[in-house]
Amino acid sequence: MILDLFRLDGRVALVTGAGQGLGQAMAIGLAEAGADIVALDRRESEQTGQAVMALGRRFKSITCDLLCASVTDLQQVVAQSVNELGHLDILVNNAGIIRRAPALDFSETDWDEVLQINLKVVFFLSQAAARVMISNGGGKIVNIASMLSYQGGIIVPSYTASKSAVAGVTRALANEWSRHGINVNALAPGYMATDNTAALRADPDRSSAILDRVPAGRWGTPDDLKGAVVFLASPAASYLHGAIVPVDGGWLAR
Repeated sequence: MILDLFRLDGRVALVTGAGQGLGQAMAIGLAEAGADIVALDRRESEQTGQAVMALGRRFKSITCDLLCASVTDLQQVVAQSVNELGHLDILVNNAGIIRRAPALDFSETDWDEVLQINLKVVFFLSQAAARVMISNGGGKIVNIASMLSYQGGIIVPSYTASKSAVAGVTRALANEWSRHGINVNALAPGYMATDNTAALRADPDRSSAILDRVPAGRWGTPDDLKGAVVFLASPAASYLHGAIVPVDGGWLAR
């Protein structure tokens, strides 16, 4: 049956930034499809764990501050995931930060910190996961891109740079790793109701301007990503490589 291709029973998924927001929803969505979950966040992902275990899935919380994580730290995260749950089949690179300031005033610290979490961690965690996946015959890597993978944005130069690079890295890794049975793709969320957009939603003029362009007429919610991430993590997407899939309420169609 076609629906069986969307099942993730017996698979283990590592989701970064899984303690809240988009990461939490995607982790729960993967668990609803049958996957066991490793949640990586700065703090214990207690709520996520409760939801995952209520579904009868295994759950492991790993704490790590990605802002200061080294490549060795990321390799250890992957090793711990495998040691705790036996294998690693899916990686969702969700963790990300944003800093807002005009380009003329943008600081080196804000540039470096955004690129650290949004790009460097994505690449080197994918590298560590891919080494495990290749030895196991394949796997799925889902990166989180953005509308700013396509556009320039306003007063977010480091975020735009990082998310444009995530799209490029997704394609580059797909070119190298598809022959090993690893699908590398990305989701590009639209304007979602998360902490990262709190400032935009609190500004009546900016919020109205954004919603006027969204054909769906609303901000996205974390749950809007569940179906898309399950698809990319499942056998149903076995011939999808290097794709950037917008989940944007129609933003790009305008």
